[in-house]
Amino acid sequence: MSLLIASGLLTLPLIGLPEAAAADTLVSVGKPTASSSIEGSGFEPGRAVDANTSTRWASAEGVDPQWMRIDLGSSHTISRVKLNWEAAYARTYRIQTSADGSTWTDVHSTSAGDGAIDDLTVSGSGRYVRMYGTGRGTPYGYSLWEFEVYGSPAGGADITPPSTPGSLRSTGSTATSVSLAWNAATDNVGVTGYDLYRGGNLVGSTTGTSYTDTGLTASTSYSYTVKARDAAGNRSAASNTLGVTTQATGSGPAVPFGSHLKPYVPGVLKPSGTQATIDQKVVDHYRAWKSAFVRQNCGNGWYQVISPDADHPYVAEAQGYGMVIAATMAGADPDAKKIFDGLVKWKIDHPSAINPNLLAAEQDVNCRSVNGGDGATDGDMDVAYGLLLADKQWGSAGTYNYKDLAIKHINAIKKDEVNPTTNLLKLGDWSSSGDQYYYITRTSDWMVDHFRAFRTATGDAAWDTVRTAHQNQIARLQSTYAPGTGLLPDFVVSTDTTPKPAPGQVLEDPNDGAYWWNACRTPWRIADDAVTSGDAASLAAARKLNSWIKAKTGGDPNKIAIGYRLDGTQISAGSEAAFFAPFALAAMTDPGSQAWLDALWTKMLATPVDTSSYFSASIQLQVMITTSGNHWVP
Repeated sequence: MSLLIASGLLTLPLIGLPEAAAADTLVSVGKPTASSSIEGSGFEPGRAVDANTSTRWASAEGVDPQWMRIDLGSSHTISRVKLNWEAAYARTYRIQTSADGSTWTDVHSTSAGDGAIDDLTVSGSGRYVRMYGTGRGTPYGYSLWEFEVYGSPAGGADITPPSTPGSLRSTGSTATSVSLAWNAATDNVGVTGYDLYRGGNLVGSTTGTSYTDTGLTASTSYSYTVKARDAAGNRSAASNTLGVTTQATGSGPAVPFGSHLKPYVPGVLKPSGTQATIDQKVVDHYRAWKSAFVRQNCGNGWYQVISPDADHPYVAEAQGYGMVIAATMAGADPDAKKIFDGLVKWKIDHPSAINPNLLAAEQDVNCRSVNGGDGATDGDMDVAYGLLLADKQWGSAGTYNYKDLAIKHINAIKKDEVNPTTNLLKLGDWSSSGDQYYYITRTSDWMVDHFRAFRTATGDAAWDTVRTAHQNQIARLQSTYAPGTGLLPDFVVSTDTTPKPAPGQVLEDPNDGAYWWNACRTPWRIADDAVTSGDAASLAAARKLNSWIKAKTGGDPNKIAIGYRLDGTQISAGSEAAFFAPFALAAMTDPGSQAWLDALWTKMLATPVDTSSYFSASIQLQVMITTSGNHWVP
C-alpha cells in the first residue's frame, strides 16, 4: 500500500508499527451507526460494528457516493481506522471525522484502494467517524465486514458504564420472531440505548426496553442477552441469558399488523404521536374500507373488492389491492386469512384468457370475465405480491399453496407483461410485438419493492435487471421532462427508442402525458421502496417530489390539486385522496419534513373513506399503512 497525503497529514499503513497498535483502544464496537443506503434487510450499518466478521454493511449497488458513519457518543482522539472490505470495496474514499455529524474533516484519502483490509494510522478527533466512498472498485456497491475505530475519549469523558439491565424475558413469539423486554438500566449521566445479542452476536439496538428479533426459523431455540449503553459509548455487563424457542410454522401471522417486526431504514420519519395511536387510526380506516368494498356478492366461496368507480364492478386492480391489504392487516382482523383465501379462489377461477396464471382484468355483475378476459399488469403485480405476503404470514401448507401460486404468477408476469426488449412493464398480457401499445408503459405500475420481492422469491436475477430499468427511467424522466417538479406522466411512449411522456391520449385520456389519475400513485410506489430498502435512487426520486410539492403548496396539503402538468401547472382544482395521500410517503424520506408529514397525516385522518371510490379509498389506506410503519417486503 502506497504512502498517501490527505489534508496535510501523512497517512501510513499500520504494518510495521506495533507500538502504535498496542496503544490503540477499539472504541467503535456496538456504537450507533448510519449510512447513505443499504442493499436490503440484513445489511444494515450496525452489522459492521458488531465484532462479527460474518455480518456486513452493504450499500445500494451501482451508486456513488455512499457513506457509513459511526457515532462514538462523545469526542474522541482517533489514532487508527481499520476497514475490512467485502468483495464490494472502495477504490476512492476518504476517512472523515466530525464534531457534530455535519462538518467533516478528512484524516485519510486514497484513490488506489484495493479491497481486503485497510489498516490505517490517522490523526484526528471528533464524535463521528465515517467512510465516504466516491469511487467503487467493482460494479456493485460498498460493503464492509467490519469498520473499526481506535482511540480514546477526550479529556474528562464519562467512563462509568450503566447498570446491568434486569429481568430479560420473552413477551411473545411467532414462527419467525421473538419479542423481548427487560427492566431499565441506570447510569450516572443517562442510558441512551440497549444492544441485543443472540448467541453472542449483536442483532439490533433500541432506545426502549423492548425489541423484536425477526427472520428466525420455526421450532428453533435461541439464546439472548442485552446490554445498556450510555452517550459516551460505555456498555453495561450482560443481562441474564434467556432461552426462547420459536413457534411451529402455521401457528399465526408471522408479521401481525402493529408488530413493526420489519422496521424501516434509519432516518425515515413517522407521524408525531404514540405508535399505538397511529396504528389504531389505520385499523379504524381499514374497518371502514372493508365495510365499503369487501363483498361476497357472487357466492362460490369467493371474496371480491367492488369497484363502483371503474368500468366494471370487479377489476383486477381492486382485487390486487385487496390481497395486499388483507395479508398486511392479519393480526388486526381475525377474518384476514378467510378474506384472502376468498380472493385467491376468485383469482384462480378467473384466469386470463392469454396466460391462465394471470388474473383476468374485468368481471361483470354476473361475476363473469369480460372484454376478452385478458390480464392487466397493475392488478397482476399486486396479486403476486399479496401471495408472497401470505406465504410469509401463514405459510403455504394450507388450502392454497401461496408460494407456488406466487411463483407461477411472477413467472407469468415476466413472460407476458414485461417487454423483453426494454425490460419495462407492458400494459397487460394482451399487448404483443407489432401492436401500437407494445412500447408503451404506465408509470404507476413501476412497483420497485415488488421487483425486489420477486427477485427474492424466485432467485431470478432478471428481476434485478427489470428493477434497474424502471429506476433508470424514473431518474431520466424526472431530470429530462420534470427537472423542477420530479413528476412522472401517466404513460410513457417510444420505450424502444427515446422514452418520453405520452404526447396526448394514447390509452385513456388527453392528459395521458401528465401527472394525472394513474401517475398520482407514483410517490407512493417510489417511497414504499425508499423507506424499506434505503435505495439511493428511490430516496432521491421521492425527495425530489417532496421538495417540489411542499414548496408548491407552502406546506398546506389542502392546496394539493387534482393533477399537474409535468412543469407543475395545475390541471384541476379540488382535493382528492388519490392525489394528496401519496405525497405523505415522499415526506417520510426527508428529515426536514416532520411538520409537513404531520399536516398530511392529519388531513388523511380527517378524510373519511369515500364509499363511491375504491380507487382513492384503497390508495389512502395503503398510504396510511406505510406511513404508520406497517408496510413490509416479503
